[in-house]
Amino acid sequence: MKAAVVTFPGSNCDRDLAVALEQAGADVARVWHKDSDLPQGVDLVAVPGGFSYGDYLRCGAIAAHSPIAAALRAHAGRGGYVLGICNGFQVLTELGLLPGALMRNSGLTFLCKPAALRVGTADSAFTAGYQTGQTITVPVAHHDGNYQIDPEGLAALRDQDRIAFTYAPAVNGSVADIAGVLSANRRVLGMMPHPERAADPVLGATDGTALFQGLVGRLAHA
Repeated sequence: MKAAVVTFPGSNCDRDLAVALEQAGADVARVWHKDSDLPQGVDLVAVPGGFSYGDYLRCGAIAAHSPIAAALRAHAGRGGYVLGICNGFQVLTELGLLPGALMRNSGLTFLCKPAALRVGTADSAFTAGYQTGQTITVPVAHHDGNYQIDPEGLAALRDQDRIAFTYAPAVNGSVADIAGVLSANRRVLGMMPHPERAADPVLGATDGTALFQGLVGRLAHA
């Protein structure tokens, strides 16, 4: 299974994400924001956390207009898999690959701590390593992770079983405590918590390991 990790100016979790994917068995290529094409044969594109382009204008807004953005959108349009974590989640909403928007945390402060998550659905390549309703602990580190969506959009997410993770208990004011959502075809996941920071015993946490192992295993046999 081949994965590509995109790096923007200000990305600070790209290496962590690449290592987590490699440890799960993926062949990982690194892609720079000024590249216009993805490596051939890529199954998954992963967009890491950080502060792309310094979060100027709006978190993820400039990254959504970077040279690599068109290739990322085309990859998703072909049914390719895309994972966006933290700032990557923000980028995916700005690209229109996921609904909703990430706003300033309700407490107006940067949050950096372990967060308890409830797995909303195991029916995706990203969450296949978990059980629906399972509680896991994954770190959060964000200032603009407050997920918002209109009532019609929220109803669609619920009706289509596309809420991947929720905070348990609430963390940042997100509507319905949403921590991660899936696209309509279930091949794009955006999540605010950082599973790559909970994917190795050396880090003191391993609840994120199942996400990467399940994803790589599923795509390797697709």
